[in-house]
Amino acid sequence: MKKFKIFFSLLVITIFLSSCDTIYRFKLTSPKEIKGSQKFSVTVEEKGQKPIDSIRYYLDGTLLNSNKDIDVSNRKLGTHAISATIFYGDKQKKLTNTIILLADKSPEIYTYTIVNEYPHDEKAFTQGLEYYNGFLYESTGQRGQSTLRKVEIATGKVVQKTDIDKKYFGEGMTIFNNKIFLLTWQNKIGFIYKLDTFEKEKDFYYAQSNEGWGLTHNSEQLIKSDGSERIWFLNAETGAEESFIETYTNDRLIKELNELEFINGKIYANVWQRNSIIIINPKTGAVEGIADLKGLQSKSGQKGSDKVLNGIAYDAENDRLFVTGKNWNKLFEIKLQKKQ
Repeated sequence: MKKFKIFFSLLVITIFLSSCDTIYRFKLTSPKEIKGSQKFSVTVEEKGQKPIDSIRYYLDGTLLNSNKDIDVSNRKLGTHAISATIFYGDKQKKLTNTIILLADKSPEIYTYTIVNEYPHDEKAFTQGLEYYNGFLYESTGQRGQSTLRKVEIATGKVVQKTDIDKKYFGEGMTIFNNKIFLLTWQNKIGFIYKLDTFEKEKDFYYAQSNEGWGLTHNSEQLIKSDGSERIWFLNAETGAEESFIETYTNDRLIKELNELEFINGKIYANVWQRNSIIIINPKTGAVEGIADLKGLQSKSGQKGSDKVLNGIAYDAENDRLFVTGKNWNKLFEIKLQKKQ
């Protein structure tokens, strides 16, 4: 009986050691951050130096030809998935890391000069601003006070206005294909109005983005911010989110993007509670410029974090850039210049 116990114990130890010997411990190594124009490599190692038959590497689910000198120069900035499928014996295992692509270089810094100052309704909690055919169109926020309005630039007079249902907090707006598109904040619903009469035609919905903040458009799509670092591209017919970019400088992401304007192929964006405008590459999300508009808030008779810059409009025909803010008493026409 004792000999059997000893033999059994030795057998258990042998099986355990043999089992331990078959345990593979893999490690996938990749950079955490990289500039968009740089190339990088990834590797897999087995900590016990056990044999590996083969490895397949993937970037965002696409098989790579090599794990060396991976080119990401044409990819959007932000978070991307790096994965490796490892084959050993009759088994396989998948490992995944994430890598963040940053802009190649730091953004250009801009200053400004004031060209003109115009009156602006101090009661308007500005959320969206757009120039169209000689007038400014503006959406305002706050529940029970949200409006859509048409405004004379020179006088600040509201010549046309409609109230938004009291249960909604109005947000950004834009004019596209002779329609006015307007967002609400937290209800994931937008409204489409007739341009001439402000009569509401229909609703549209955004299911993927967090909230409704800013809105503009390029020649084909609506462009929407949701309070994060993401800018969404929406189908102009259905309002459905079709893609997005993430907004990064060369060293960090930029969150809380707010009012938007599409100017000469770039996205201009307010950042909530900051008196600046950032200029974004719409293909990659790279922040290519930052305009410091410090001083305008005090000139508008306002102070405080909730009464900041929010409102960008551009007259392309006459190259005029207009800005205002929440409850500001002035609208400013400004020129931006690169800081020397």
